Amino acid sequence: MIEAPPLRTTVVGSYPFPSWLELAMQQLDRFGTDEIAELQDDAVIVAIHDQVRAGLDVITDGEQTRLDFNLSFYGHLRGLGPPAKPRRAYGPPGHDQRGKHPIVATLEAPDGLGVVGEYRRLQALAPPGHVLKVSVPGPYTLSGRILSNAQYPDRWAVTEALLPIVRHELEEVVANGCLEITVDEPSMSCYASPENIERFVDIFNRTVEPVVGRCLLSTHLCFGNYKGRAVGKRRYAPMFPDFLGLSVDEIHLEMASREFAELEIIRDIAEVKRVAAGVIDVKSYYIESPQDIAERVRACLCHVPAERLSIAPDCGLSQTARWAASRKLANMVAGVQIVRQELGL
Repeated sequence: MIEAPPLRTTVVGSYPFPSWLELAMQQLDRFGTDEIAELQDDAVIVAIHDQVRAGLDVITDGEQTRLDFNLSFYGHLRGLGPPAKPRRAYGPPGHDQRGKHPIVATLEAPDGLGVVGEYRRLQALAPPGHVLKVSVPGPYTLSGRILSNAQYPDRWAVTEALLPIVRHELEEVVANGCLEITVDEPSMSCYASPENIERFVDIFNRTVEPVVGRCLLSTHLCFGNYKGRAVGKRRYAPMFPDFLGLSVDEIHLEMASREFAELEIIRDIAEVKRVAAGVIDVKSYYIESPQDIAERVRACLCHVPAERLSIAPDCGLSQTARWAASRKLANMVAGVQIVRQELGL
């Protein structure tokens, strides 16, 4: 496992698409395969540039080659039909404006989920001196946009079918040299209850079992961010202490958008794992100043020692305009540096 410095700065995974990429995605049929590959490389270079310029310790590819946090993964799954018509087409943005995929055959991913290729591209394009991280949706979250059928009668059955696929992808990514992986399971955060929480922990631990101890493994627990909208109750208390049993080195929590409610919970987490505290509200266009960030980091340090604390945005930045995302990241790093200097780090 890699060593993690105190108060390291990191991100969850996604970064805003450049406007030109959004436009190109609407007419990909006009581009040749080489041109599409060039688009992907260029978009990743942009995401890397913004993160490096901000001064982050850990960077990702910004998930620039995915259509969405998890929707692009369905293109790698064999056994799915085209998404059904969504329940709602107009009005305020929400999850019900996205259709779910019917299952038409046995679920398989013979060529993987594409994360290995993403990591290789990041390796090739990133400058030296940074830890490179990939984020992969967990099987329960991935099952959320798939309709059950007779072969897979409920979401649990779909999750179990996806579990070995995600597990194999994690193994392949580590085998290709990746030293840090975040397994995103926001659906577990949104739907955790006394009736299912032990089952969630079991599903997660079976998914990551082959890579435990082989990389810095984290999970991101939030309450949803599609179009900047949450879908869960936004309380962490019901998940703990059970989620302390997750087989990870670090747990990432959404704090800024919740005005640091339940901040004290990070003390319990830090007794057994690292904590990544979200100090940037990705749902708000208020640009946190370095002084804001420093104040928030100091509040976290009242509960967690610096050597067990990472600092990050609440969630992925894909739903935030690039002009705001880049400024938020730069100020986040500047605010952390203020505290580092105060502590002599």
